[in-house]
Amino acid sequence: METESEPYIRLATLRQLHQVVADLNTARSLADTLQTVADGVIAGLGYELSAVNLVRPDGDLVVAAVGGSAGAEALMAGRVGSRTSWDRRLSMGDRWGDLRFIPYTEGWVLDDDDVPQWHTPGPAPRFADEWHPMDRLFAPLYAAGASGGELIGVISVDRPRNGRRPGAWGREALQMYAFHAAIAIGNARLRANMQRALLRLEREQQALRASEESFRQAFEYAPSGMAIAEMGGDQHGRLLRTNDALCRLLGRPASAMRRYSFSDLVHPEDIGTLLRTSAEGGRSELRLARRDGSYVWVSLRNSVVADAADGPRFLLTHVEDIEERKRHELQLAHRASHDSLTGLPNSAELRARLGSRLCGTPPLPGGVEEEPAVAAAQADPGGPGGPGGPGGHLYGFDEFEAFGSPPAPGGVPFDSHVHTVPPNEDSDVDDGHKGLAVLFCDLDGFKSINDRFGHHAGDAVLIEVARRLTNGVRDGDTVARLGGDEFVVLADGLGRADAQDLAVRLRNAIIPPIRVDGRAVRVGASFGIGWAGCGMSAEEVLQSADQRMYVEKRSRSKERRRAG
Repeated sequence: METESEPYIRLATLRQLHQVVADLNTARSLADTLQTVADGVIAGLGYELSAVNLVRPDGDLVVAAVGGSAGAEALMAGRVGSRTSWDRRLSMGDRWGDLRFIPYTEGWVLDDDDVPQWHTPGPAPRFADEWHPMDRLFAPLYAAGASGGELIGVISVDRPRNGRRPGAWGREALQMYAFHAAIAIGNARLRANMQRALLRLEREQQALRASEESFRQAFEYAPSGMAIAEMGGDQHGRLLRTNDALCRLLGRPASAMRRYSFSDLVHPEDIGTLLRTSAEGGRSELRLARRDGSYVWVSLRNSVVADAADGPRFLLTHVEDIEERKRHELQLAHRASHDSLTGLPNSAELRARLGSRLCGTPPLPGGVEEEPAVAAAQADPGGPGGPGGPGGHLYGFDEFEAFGSPPAPGGVPFDSHVHTVPPNEDSDVDDGHKGLAVLFCDLDGFKSINDRFGHHAGDAVLIEVARRLTNGVRDGDTVARLGGDEFVVLADGLGRADAQDLAVRLRNAIIPPIRVDGRAVRVGASFGIGWAGCGMSAEEVLQSADQRMYVEKRSRSKERRRAG
């Protein structure tokens, strides 16, 4: 590849890159394709070492091909790295589009994991973008080449020939190459499957009756669901035959299954996924309806089958139960966003929910935002931001009585974001305005319980306090544990008096004794009430509520606060 300082790319370089991409689809087998992918990085992208790590059925990644160094190939080929270690690598470092770059200053933590590697120590870089021997650059490979799809492998590269970290062109070229490499690997797998299927069909032609019986038994007694559906005509998609495993999975008899197609059974939210699934080699994950009305997550894989005389074609569908995997994914997502002790949303989830209600533009006192372009238009109607200027627009604020109201005919639509507006706290009179209240709760006397009875008792108190707080709010409100003995409640649609009443109710709910290991302990609570408003960040909102909590705590005597 060319050095990144050059303002243009030589035609020879583009031809070279085009050639290695074209070579990806000329390999005759999956093994040849993988080696071609590794060699193409060396020939067309300007690196001295490359490795293709392929995802195995168990999820771990095996080094399937190495390019550029016989020594590295002898050291790494066939070795396996766990999926956990790879997921860690792909979540670290800098994101260059789909690429992942881990500089040597961060990558030292990976030296002792189980991923095969050839990196060696070296001196510190002499200039900012010099490549260090311990730098790592990965190009993930996704099914069908689409980012965010199923991970099928990772290309590892090292030692750029120009000695520099890749710039914008080099990154784009590597990302594009990975896109085409993923498609080539998928095609090679498909060709291998098709070749095996053709060979099997050729053998079956020699003994048609025996092969039909073999297929029938394989279909009927397969441990996972199988179905044959009609293709083409008025009955396209209708199920012609289903095996026992699929009938058991959906709780429906085979006679009833023949009245349906998969489009009749799919969850309404997944119908688009089913329609997008390719008939030939298509794969999708969606929900199918059971007889009892519940839904089960399945993986559908389709292949087209034609009879020996090139007669009617049928769709053979493999249906795999992935309910447990999906449940595990949901559990992992829940663990990442919820406190492990109390089960409440954690600090990150709290900030995410709060941030989703805020935007960077503070609203006017009347509750409507004024964009800079609007202010400029009002100051100079003929200027660039005015109605007569290029790209000018004007929001008719006086014409709308509520957020989300449609503009007048011929008017300019505005942002549909509903602004979060705090009530006016400068006035002693509650004007009845409803806003998003943020109640910051800090337990009083909790430390003494921890010190006297141990962390086990403290954990039990936190769990019970979380339960009482949850029971004391509405279904749509959020109760989160910020950390330690601090909790936060988000309650929308409250006025100032409503928020004060809620704080009192929650404090009264916390005060009653809590029984832990046969003894009764008590904690109190101090509440600070803040208000969320557009123009503020989530952190600023929480800090405001936190400060008000400490003001409230200091305003009460220690005897009144202490309950434990």
